[in-house]
Amino acid sequence: MLVDRLKPIIERNDALAAMLSTEEVINDIAKLTALSKEKSESDEIVAKAKEYLNVLDDITSNKALLEDKELGELAKEELKELEIAQKNLEDEIKILLIPKDPNDKKNIYLEIRAGTGGDEAGIFVGDLFSAYCRYADSKQWKVEIISSSENSVGGYKEMIALVKGDGAYSRLKYEGGTHRVQRVPKTESQGRIHTSAITVAIMPEVDSLEININPNDLKIDVFRSGGHGGQSVNTTDSAVRITHIPTGISV
Repeated sequence: MLVDRLKPIIERNDALAAMLSTEEVINDIAKLTALSKEKSESDEIVAKAKEYLNVLDDITSNKALLEDKELGELAKEELKELEIAQKNLEDEIKILLIPKDPNDKKNIYLEIRAGTGGDEAGIFVGDLFSAYCRYADSKQWKVEIISSSENSVGGYKEMIALVKGDGAYSRLKYEGGTHRVQRVPKTESQGRIHTSAITVAIMPEVDSLEININPNDLKIDVFRSGGHGGQSVNTTDSAVRITHIPTGISV
């Protein structure tokens, strides 16, 4: 039953609210951040759940009044509205109960690359990037261009940007793939329609990782220059190879 699934979520959210007001949590930044994040992720469904439970209570109250001579008709009319509200809330809550992608709230790296279509594909890259920028602006996200490669007609061979904003990945992750456009290009002098294609890649920003390497796991090889003569022959360390013994990775 839906109510049975919602009650533990409400109880956990209430418990989190209580914990966030304790001195222990307030003085622990890591714990405060983690608990605040957990609570914010359930706030929306908890608000809907409480609204849903109130509607169920109102339905029960109105059903009890149906036999009342004075209030029966009024209760009947209100009951119709409440049952519609119940159905709508159930639909919304079922969607909110779908497990979230853990990357949904992350920033994204946006990569747009020209494919078939020559210069027109490059123009399409620029047009689509501008559209994404306008959408990001409407969401109050920030867009930082990481790198770009322009073509000769004002378009781009590629555009790579970092989009920063809450929910950027959840909103844009389905944009990845091939995008096509059929139109008369700016570079077309005879009015012919061309088909151009570009590819879009959406990648969530990876959380920073702290990597600890045991010095005892490293093998360091030093190579000296060699040759027929010269002051530095066999005296200068000209190359170093470091090997991580457990994995065999060398640099």
